[in-house]
Amino acid sequence: MALSDDDLDRYARHIVLREIGGPGQAKLRRARVLSIGAGGLGSPLLMYLAAAGVGTLGVVDDDAVDLSNLQRQIVHPTGAIGTPKTDSAADTLARINPGVTVARHTLRLTPENAAEIVGGYDLVCDGSDNFDTRYLVNATCTRLRIPLVAGAIGQWDGQLGLYDPANGTPCYACVFPKRPAAGLAPSCAEAGVVGALPGVIGSMMALEVIKHLCGAGETLAGRLFIYDALAAEGRTLTVRRDEGCGVCGDG
Repeated sequence: MALSDDDLDRYARHIVLREIGGPGQAKLRRARVLSIGAGGLGSPLLMYLAAAGVGTLGVVDDDAVDLSNLQRQIVHPTGAIGTPKTDSAADTLARINPGVTVARHTLRLTPENAAEIVGGYDLVCDGSDNFDTRYLVNATCTRLRIPLVAGAIGQWDGQLGLYDPANGTPCYACVFPKRPAAGLAPSCAEAGVVGALPGVIGSMMALEVIKHLCGAGETLAGRLFIYDALAAEGRTLTVRRDEGCGVCGDG
């Protein structure tokens, strides 16, 4: 489908970028991207992907908007308190870009439903807040050969990577084979989180999605980006596939 005159205006700043251009913008329009979570990371991720013109955005979340969410979960307005996060997010995304289709999955991802939901998308973004979901998403994406952009935050620190073992990179379990011991990775509710931090990491997740879909530049495939907001510094580590991995290797 050709870009309309309105599309040419809306996405003009993308189209003049040689790394995206008209063909890249058309790829974004055809893409189907799933966000696991519509919280701190999912908020900026979804908003920027909607603004970028990603054709279909799926949102998985079984939670309702709470007053304590609003300090960082910017996709939700105060008036949405008490409503499902999928509904609140869809309303906001429609206001940002009515040309984007939003698929609402108002449920918790489980081993029973993960393949059916994830299998309908080209790329998955995991912004969940628990390791059960993270490992389930990784295993499902690995089995279905779907790239995964995964981010995490806590207090003043964040990280993200792109995991695509179907194309030779590590999967999430190669890099994080075991969940942290109890108490070493407390939730945001337990330990707190500065409100702007998910904006940084969630926006970088959106950038990785756009780069991957358009074939622009170097993605974080095979690398892990770590951000320390208190020190105002970031670093990128090379990560390698574990041939003995129990998810993508021979383990």
